[in-house]
Amino acid sequence: MGTVTAMTRNGIGIRTAQNRNERLTGQIHVYDGAGKGKSQAALGVVLRSIGLGIHSDLQTRVLLLRFLKGPGRMYDEDAAIEALQRGFPHLIDQVRTGRAEFFGADDITRFDKLEAQRGWDVAKGAIASGLYSVVVLDELNPVLDLGLLPVEEVIKTLKRKPEQMEVIATGRAAPQPLLEIADLHSEMRPHFHVATQGIDGIEIYTGEGKGKSTSALGKALQAIGRGIGQDKSHRVLIMQWLKGGSGYTEDAAIAALRQSYPSLVDHQRCGRDAIVWRGQQQELDYVEAERGWEIARAAIASGLYKTIILDELNPTVDLELLPEEPILQALLRKPRDTEVIITGRCKHLPAYFNLASVHSEMICHKHYAEKGVDLKRGVDF
Repeated sequence: MGTVTAMTRNGIGIRTAQNRNERLTGQIHVYDGAGKGKSQAALGVVLRSIGLGIHSDLQTRVLLLRFLKGPGRMYDEDAAIEALQRGFPHLIDQVRTGRAEFFGADDITRFDKLEAQRGWDVAKGAIASGLYSVVVLDELNPVLDLGLLPVEEVIKTLKRKPEQMEVIATGRAAPQPLLEIADLHSEMRPHFHVATQGIDGIEIYTGEGKGKSTSALGKALQAIGRGIGQDKSHRVLIMQWLKGGSGYTEDAAIAALRQSYPSLVDHQRCGRDAIVWRGQQQELDYVEAERGWEIARAAIASGLYKTIILDELNPTVDLELLPEEPILQALLRKPRDTEVIITGRCKHLPAYFNLASVHSEMICHKHYAEKGVDLKRGVDF
Protein backbone atom coordinates (compact mmCIF):
# COMPACT_ATOMS: atom_id res chain seq x y z
CA MET A 1 0.00 0.00 0.00
CA GLY A 2 1.15 3.55 -0.60
CA THR A 3 -0.25 7.03 -0.99
CA VAL A 4 -0.23 10.04 -3.22
CA THR A 5 -1.80 13.34 -2.28
CA ALA A 6 -4.96 14.14 -4.19
CA MET A 7 -6.56 17.52 -4.80
CA THR A 8 -9.84 17.70 -6.70
CA ARG A 9 -12.61 20.24 -7.07
CA ASN A 10 -14.11 18.71 -3.93
CA GLY A 11 -11.10 19.43 -1.76
CA ILE A 12 -7.97 17.72 -0.54
CA GLY A 13 -7.34 14.18 0.54
CA ILE A 14 -4.83 11.36 0.50
CA ARG A 15 -5.62 8.86 -2.23
CA THR A 16 -4.34 5.39 -1.51
CA ALA A 17 -2.48 3.50 -4.22
CA GLN A 18 -3.72 0.20 -2.84
CA ASN A 19 -5.36 -2.14 -5.34
CA ARG A 20 -3.79 -0.37 -8.30
CA ASN A 21 -1.63 -2.25 -10.73
CA GLU A 22 1.98 -1.17 -10.43
CA ARG A 23 3.69 -0.04 -13.61
CA LEU A 24 6.73 -1.91 -14.81
CA THR A 25 7.90 0.63 -17.39
CA GLY A 26 10.41 3.18 -16.11
CA GLN A 27 9.65 6.85 -16.70
CA ILE A 28 11.68 9.97 -17.45
CA HIS A 29 11.31 12.52 -14.64
CA VAL A 30 12.29 16.18 -15.02
CA TYR A 31 12.54 18.49 -11.99
CA ASP A 32 13.32 22.09 -12.93
CA GLY A 33 12.57 25.64 -11.85
CA ALA A 34 14.23 28.28 -9.66
CA GLY A 35 12.86 26.91 -6.38
CA LYS A 36 14.59 24.61 -3.91
CA GLY A 37 13.94 20.88 -3.83
CA LYS A 38 15.03 19.51 -7.20
CA SER A 39 18.08 17.50 -6.14
CA GLN A 40 16.44 16.69 -2.80
CA ALA A 41 13.46 15.18 -4.60
CA ALA A 42 15.74 13.02 -6.72
CA LEU A 43 17.54 11.76 -3.60
CA GLY A 44 14.20 11.05 -1.95
CA VAL A 45 13.23 8.82 -4.87
CA VAL A 46 16.61 7.10 -4.54
CA LEU A 47 16.02 6.40 -0.84
CA ARG A 48 12.55 5.02 -1.50
CA SER A 49 13.87 2.77 -4.24
CA ILE A 50 16.69 1.48 -2.04
CA GLY A 51 14.34 0.87 0.86
CA LEU A 52 12.01 -1.14 -1.32
CA GLY A 53 14.90 -3.15 -2.76
CA ILE A 54 16.24 -4.04 0.68
CA HIS A 55 12.84 -5.23 1.87
CA SER A 56 11.81 -7.14 -1.24
CA ASP A 57 13.26 -9.34 -3.93
CA LEU A 58 13.77 -6.39 -6.27
CA GLN A 59 17.33 -5.49 -7.23
CA THR A 60 18.01 -1.77 -6.84
CA ARG A 61 21.19 -0.07 -8.00
CA VAL A 62 21.55 3.68 -8.42
CA LEU A 63 23.88 5.97 -10.38
CA LEU A 64 24.18 9.57 -9.20
CA LEU A 65 25.78 11.52 -12.04
CA ARG A 66 26.31 15.14 -10.99
CA PHE A 67 27.13 17.70 -13.67
CA LEU A 68 28.58 21.16 -12.88
CA LYS A 69 29.56 19.98 -9.40
CA GLY A 70 33.26 19.31 -9.46
CA PRO A 71 35.38 18.78 -6.34
CA GLY A 72 36.40 21.73 -4.21
CA ARG A 73 32.95 23.12 -3.39
CA MET A 74 30.33 21.94 -0.91
CA TYR A 75 26.73 21.52 -2.06
CA ASP A 76 23.54 21.08 -0.04
CA GLU A 77 23.04 17.48 -1.13
CA ASP A 78 26.64 16.36 -0.40
CA ALA A 79 25.76 15.37 3.16
CA ALA A 80 22.71 13.39 1.99
CA ILE A 81 24.79 11.49 -0.55
CA GLU A 82 27.42 10.81 2.11
CA ALA A 83 24.71 9.22 4.27
CA LEU A 84 23.48 7.12 1.35
CA GLN A 85 26.94 5.92 0.37
CA ARG A 86 27.92 5.02 3.92
CA GLY A 87 24.67 3.25 4.56
CA PHE A 88 24.38 1.44 1.24
CA PRO A 89 27.86 1.39 -0.35
CA HIS A 90 27.12 -1.53 -2.65
CA LEU A 91 23.96 0.07 -4.08
CA ILE A 92 25.08 3.57 -5.07
CA ASP A 93 27.67 4.86 -7.52
CA GLN A 94 28.47 8.57 -7.79
CA VAL A 95 30.33 10.50 -10.50
CA ARG A 96 30.95 14.28 -10.34
CA THR A 97 32.04 16.43 -13.27
CA GLY A 98 32.69 20.10 -13.90
CA ARG A 99 34.47 22.89 -12.07
CA ALA A 100 33.69 24.00 -8.56
CA GLU A 101 32.59 27.57 -9.24
CA PHE A 102 29.44 28.92 -10.88
CA PHE A 103 29.69 30.26 -14.43
CA GLY A 104 27.42 31.59 -17.15
CA ALA A 105 27.11 31.28 -20.90
CA ASP A 106 29.80 33.95 -21.42
CA ASP A 107 32.32 32.11 -19.25
CA ILE A 108 32.30 28.67 -20.87
CA THR A 109 35.74 27.15 -21.41
CA ARG A 110 37.01 24.11 -23.26
CA PHE A 111 37.39 22.40 -19.88
CA ASP A 112 33.67 22.83 -19.20
CA LYS A 113 32.75 21.16 -22.48
CA LEU A 114 35.20 18.31 -21.90
CA GLU A 115 33.87 17.72 -18.39
CA ALA A 116 30.27 17.73 -19.59
CA GLN A 117 31.14 15.24 -22.32
CA ARG A 118 32.99 13.07 -19.81
CA GLY A 119 29.92 12.94 -17.62
CA TRP A 120 27.66 12.21 -20.56
CA ASP A 121 29.91 9.36 -21.72
CA VAL A 122 29.45 7.80 -18.27
CA ALA A 123 25.69 8.34 -18.51
CA LYS A 124 25.47 6.75 -21.95
CA GLY A 125 27.37 3.71 -20.80
CA ALA A 126 25.23 3.34 -17.68
CA ILE A 127 21.99 3.69 -19.60
CA ALA A 128 23.10 1.23 -22.28
CA SER A 129 24.27 -1.32 -19.70
CA GLY A 130 20.91 -1.75 -18.02
CA LEU A 131 22.75 -2.37 -14.73
CA TYR A 132 21.02 0.47 -12.91
CA SER A 133 17.39 0.69 -11.85
CA VAL A 134 17.61 4.47 -11.24
CA VAL A 135 19.90 6.96 -13.01
CA VAL A 136 19.94 10.51 -11.63
CA LEU A 137 21.31 13.12 -14.05
CA ASP A 138 21.71 15.97 -11.60
CA GLU A 139 22.03 19.42 -13.22
CA LEU A 140 21.65 17.98 -16.72
CA ASN A 141 19.10 20.70 -17.51
CA PRO A 142 21.48 23.70 -17.23
CA VAL A 143 24.21 21.71 -19.02
CA LEU A 144 21.88 21.43 -22.01
CA ASP A 145 20.70 25.03 -21.66
CA LEU A 146 24.32 26.25 -21.74
CA GLY A 147 25.01 24.25 -24.88
CA LEU A 148 27.67 22.05 -23.26
CA LEU A 149 26.07 18.94 -24.74
CA PRO A 150 24.10 18.44 -27.96
CA VAL A 151 20.42 18.20 -27.01
CA GLU A 152 19.64 15.90 -29.93
CA GLU A 153 22.14 13.26 -28.81
CA VAL A 154 20.84 13.33 -25.22
CA ILE A 155 17.24 12.95 -26.36
CA LYS A 156 18.15 10.08 -28.66
CA THR A 157 19.93 8.23 -25.83
CA LEU A 158 17.12 8.74 -23.34
CA LYS A 159 14.56 7.45 -25.82
CA ARG A 160 16.54 4.19 -26.01
CA LYS A 161 16.85 3.63 -22.25
CA PRO A 162 16.01 0.16 -20.88
CA GLU A 163 12.29 -0.22 -20.36
CA GLN A 164 12.35 -0.58 -16.56
CA MET A 165 14.97 2.11 -15.86
CA GLU A 166 13.91 5.34 -14.11
CA VAL A 167 15.80 8.43 -15.30
CA ILE A 168 15.66 11.65 -13.26
CA ALA A 169 16.98 14.91 -14.73
CA THR A 170 17.27 17.96 -12.48
CA GLY A 171 18.27 21.62 -12.65
CA ARG A 172 16.98 24.94 -13.92
CA ALA A 173 15.97 25.67 -17.50
CA ALA A 174 15.15 22.27 -18.94
CA PRO A 175 15.11 22.61 -22.76
CA GLN A 176 11.84 22.05 -24.58
CA PRO A 177 12.94 18.87 -26.42
CA LEU A 178 13.66 17.21 -23.05
CA LEU A 179 10.31 18.30 -21.67
CA GLU A 180 8.58 16.84 -24.72
CA ILE A 181 9.90 13.32 -24.05
CA ALA A 182 9.52 13.57 -20.26
CA ASP A 183 6.81 11.50 -18.64
CA LEU A 184 6.81 13.73 -15.59
CA HIS A 185 7.67 17.43 -15.38
CA SER A 186 7.52 19.14 -11.98
CA GLU A 187 8.64 22.76 -11.66
CA MET A 188 9.90 24.02 -8.29
CA ARG A 189 8.72 27.62 -8.06
CA PRO A 190 10.07 29.82 -5.22
CA HIS A 191 7.81 32.10 -3.19
CA PHE A 192 9.02 35.07 -1.18
CA HIS A 193 6.99 36.49 1.67
CA VAL A 194 7.77 40.21 1.75
CA ALA A 195 6.03 40.80 5.07
CA THR A 196 8.71 38.87 6.94
CA GLN A 197 12.27 37.72 6.40
CA GLY A 198 11.37 34.20 7.42
CA ILE A 199 12.98 32.09 10.12
CA ASP A 200 16.07 30.10 9.25
CA GLY A 201 15.36 26.40 9.33
CA ILE A 202 11.68 26.50 8.34
CA GLU A 203 11.08 25.09 4.86
CA ILE A 204 7.74 24.46 3.16
CA TYR A 205 7.14 22.30 0.09
CA THR A 206 3.67 22.54 -1.37
CA GLY A 207 1.82 22.52 -4.69
CA GLU A 208 0.19 19.95 -6.95
CA GLY A 209 3.41 18.67 -8.52
CA LYS A 210 5.50 15.67 -7.51
CA GLY A 211 8.44 16.19 -5.18
CA LYS A 212 7.14 17.37 -1.79
CA SER A 213 7.51 14.31 0.44
CA THR A 214 10.47 13.10 -1.59
CA SER A 215 12.24 16.41 -0.95
CA ALA A 216 11.56 15.92 2.75
CA LEU A 217 13.16 12.47 2.64
CA GLY A 218 16.17 14.12 1.01
CA LYS A 219 16.33 16.56 3.94
CA ALA A 220 16.31 13.63 6.40
CA LEU A 221 19.29 12.16 4.59
CA GLN A 222 21.01 15.54 4.64
CA ALA A 223 20.61 15.86 8.42
CA ILE A 224 22.07 12.41 9.03
CA GLY A 225 24.93 13.11 6.64
CA ARG A 226 25.77 16.41 8.35
CA GLY A 227 26.00 14.56 11.63
CA ILE A 228 28.41 12.08 10.08
CA GLY A 229 30.57 14.92 8.76
CA GLN A 230 30.66 16.61 12.17
CA ASP A 231 31.09 13.36 14.09
CA LYS A 232 27.79 14.02 15.86
CA SER A 233 24.37 12.41 16.03
CA HIS A 234 21.72 14.39 14.16
CA ARG A 235 18.38 12.88 15.08
CA VAL A 236 15.41 13.11 12.71
CA LEU A 237 11.68 12.88 13.40
CA ILE A 238 9.31 12.11 10.54
CA MET A 239 5.72 12.90 11.56
CA GLN A 240 3.02 12.02 9.02
CA TRP A 241 -0.60 13.05 9.00
CA LEU A 242 -3.52 11.54 7.02
CA LYS A 243 -1.58 8.29 6.65
CA GLY A 244 -3.03 5.79 9.07
CA GLY A 245 -2.75 2.04 8.71
CA SER A 246 0.45 0.26 7.79
CA GLY A 247 2.41 -1.04 4.83
CA TYR A 248 3.32 2.27 3.20
CA THR A 249 6.46 2.30 1.08
CA GLU A 250 7.92 5.13 3.15
CA ASP A 251 8.19 2.55 5.92
CA ALA A 252 10.73 0.58 3.89
CA ALA A 253 12.78 3.73 3.22
CA ILE A 254 12.76 4.72 6.88
CA ALA A 255 13.52 1.17 7.98
CA ALA A 256 16.50 1.17 5.63
CA LEU A 257 17.80 4.35 7.27
CA ARG A 258 17.31 2.94 10.76
CA GLN A 259 19.05 -0.26 9.75
CA SER A 260 22.19 1.70 8.84
CA TYR A 261 21.84 4.46 11.45
CA PRO A 262 20.18 2.99 14.56
CA SER A 263 18.47 5.44 16.92
CA LEU A 264 18.79 8.41 14.55
CA VAL A 265 15.35 8.29 12.91
CA ASP A 266 12.00 8.32 14.73
CA HIS A 267 8.80 7.84 12.75
CA GLN A 268 5.22 8.53 13.79
CA ARG A 269 2.05 8.62 11.74
CA CYS A 270 -1.56 9.45 12.51
CA GLY A 271 -4.93 9.36 10.80
CA ARG A 272 -7.38 6.81 9.48
CA ASP A 273 -6.48 4.45 6.65
CA ALA A 274 -8.94 6.30 4.43
CA ILE A 275 -9.39 9.43 2.36
CA VAL A 276 -10.48 12.53 4.30
CA TRP A 277 -12.55 14.95 2.24
CA ARG A 278 -13.75 18.39 3.24
CA GLY A 279 -17.23 18.16 4.65
CA GLN A 280 -16.83 14.46 5.41
CA GLN A 281 -14.45 14.68 8.36
CA GLN A 282 -15.10 12.23 11.17
CA GLU A 283 -14.47 12.73 14.88
CA LEU A 284 -11.55 10.30 14.71
CA ASP A 285 -9.88 12.52 12.08
CA TYR A 286 -9.76 15.43 14.54
CA VAL A 287 -8.55 13.20 17.39
CA GLU A 288 -5.78 11.69 15.26
CA ALA A 289 -4.68 15.07 13.86
CA GLU A 290 -4.43 16.51 17.39
CA ARG A 291 -2.54 13.44 18.61
CA GLY A 292 -0.01 13.93 15.84
CA TRP A 293 0.35 17.63 16.63
CA GLU A 294 0.99 16.95 20.33
CA ILE A 295 3.88 14.70 19.34
CA ALA A 296 5.21 17.29 16.88
CA ARG A 297 4.85 20.23 19.27
CA ALA A 298 6.76 18.41 22.03
CA ALA A 299 9.48 17.41 19.56
CA ILE A 300 9.92 20.98 18.31
CA ALA A 301 10.14 22.39 21.83
CA SER A 302 12.52 19.69 23.07
CA GLY A 303 15.48 20.58 20.88
CA LEU A 304 16.33 16.87 20.71
CA TYR A 305 15.95 16.70 16.94
CA LYS A 306 18.03 18.48 14.32
CA THR A 307 15.40 17.92 11.63
CA ILE A 308 11.65 17.50 12.06
CA ILE A 309 9.55 16.62 9.02
CA LEU A 310 5.85 17.47 9.28
CA ASP A 311 4.61 15.48 6.30
CA GLU A 312 1.12 16.38 5.03
CA LEU A 313 0.61 19.00 7.73
CA ASN A 314 -0.60 21.53 5.15
CA PRO A 315 -3.66 19.56 3.94
CA THR A 316 -4.43 18.66 7.56
CA VAL A 317 -4.69 22.36 8.39
CA ASP A 318 -6.51 23.09 5.13
CA LEU A 319 -9.12 20.49 6.07
CA GLU A 320 -9.49 22.35 9.40
CA LEU A 321 -8.45 19.29 11.38
CA LEU A 322 -5.92 21.48 13.20
CA PRO A 323 -5.97 25.22 14.04
CA GLU A 324 -3.22 27.45 12.63
CA GLU A 325 -2.34 29.51 15.71
CA PRO A 326 -0.71 26.77 17.87
CA ILE A 327 1.44 25.76 14.89
CA LEU A 328 2.45 29.37 14.29
CA GLN A 329 3.43 29.85 17.93
CA ALA A 330 5.39 26.58 18.09
CA LEU A 331 7.38 27.52 14.99
CA LEU A 332 8.11 31.00 16.37
CA ARG A 333 9.63 29.38 19.46
CA LYS A 334 11.56 26.57 17.79
CA PRO A 335 15.23 26.15 18.77
CA ARG A 336 17.56 27.96 16.40
CA ASP A 337 19.42 24.84 15.29
CA THR A 338 16.28 22.75 14.65
CA GLU A 339 15.09 22.47 11.06
CA VAL A 340 11.35 22.03 10.44
CA ILE A 341 10.26 20.78 7.02
CA ILE A 342 6.53 21.06 6.24
CA THR A 343 4.94 19.37 3.23
CA GLY A 344 1.62 18.94 1.48
CA ARG A 345 -0.63 20.86 -0.86
CA CYS A 346 -3.38 23.22 0.25
CA LYS A 347 -5.85 25.62 -1.33
CA HIS A 348 -5.58 28.32 1.34
CA LEU A 349 -2.11 29.19 2.63
CA PRO A 350 -1.94 29.08 6.44
CA ALA A 351 -0.40 32.03 8.31
CA TYR A 352 2.69 30.01 9.25
CA PHE A 353 3.79 30.11 5.59
CA ASN A 354 5.01 33.65 6.30
CA LEU A 355 7.62 32.22 8.68
CA ALA A 356 9.31 30.06 6.05
CA SER A 357 12.80 30.95 4.87
CA VAL A 358 12.21 28.53 1.97
CA HIS A 359 8.81 28.10 0.31
CA SER A 360 8.94 26.01 -2.85
CA GLU A 361 5.79 25.24 -4.80
CA MET A 362 5.82 22.15 -6.99
CA ILE A 363 3.97 22.97 -10.21
CA CYS A 364 2.71 19.93 -12.10
CA HIS A 365 3.17 20.47 -15.83
CA LYS A 366 3.04 16.80 -16.77
CA HIS A 367 2.47 13.52 -14.92
CA TYR A 368 2.28 10.05 -16.39
CA ALA A 369 -0.66 9.22 -14.08
CA GLU A 370 -2.75 11.61 -16.17
CA LYS A 371 -2.19 9.32 -19.15
CA GLY A 372 -3.45 6.30 -17.22
CA VAL A 373 0.04 4.99 -16.40
CA ASP A 374 0.02 3.03 -13.16
CA LEU A 375 2.01 4.20 -10.15
CA LYS A 376 5.22 2.41 -9.20
CA ARG A 377 6.05 1.33 -5.66
CA GLY A 378 9.27 2.90 -4.39
CA VAL A 379 9.12 5.75 -6.89
CA ASP A 380 5.63 7.25 -6.78
CA PHE A 381 4.54 6.12 -3.31
